[in-house]
Amino acid sequence: MHIFITIWAVAAAWRWADWSRFREFHATMIYMPAMDLLYFYFTNDYPLWTVQSHLGLPYTGIALLYTFIVFPCTVILFLSNYPDTVRKQILHVGKCVMIYVGIEWIWLLLRFIKYDNGWSLGWSFLFVIVMFPMLLLHYKRPFPAYIASLIIIIFLIYWFNVPWDSLHVNKET
Repeated sequence: MHIFITIWAVAAAWRWADWSRFREFHATMIYMPAMDLLYFYFTNDYPLWTVQSHLGLPYTGIALLYTFIVFPCTVILFLSNYPDTVRKQILHVGKCVMIYVGIEWIWLLLRFIKYDNGWSLGWSFLFVIVMFPMLLLHYKRPFPAYIASLIIIIFLIYWFNVPWDSLHVNKET
């Protein structure tokens, strides 16, 4: 399933993304994986969710497929197809949210994702509702997006009681 989604994301980006604007979208294509890598760093010992493989692939390998392939494809597809009118923008964001949440719901049914430490599909839905506007904010105004991301990260760390020792703060090497 995860390999299929990776192939589908690449094919969709190849077909429907505006690659002539790659340089314009590049920073945001890096922003999304960077935020995902922060998730891995902060929750390495206290994951909120983990993707599962039924093919014997390691969790980190699957996660890295999403981080470095699916997420940049998501960004270029989302931004290069972002419409001009408010009504169409709301529909575009809604469609992207429904695709992400729909896929995750299927994963949950098929046990391709496991939630831990208080996370749920409802939290994923809320997260994705915030994620797509954050991608747009980063594209248009990166600095406020980083400030907002920091606030969101701090909120999630506290809300889900991520232990300080799992944050890799003041650990001796």
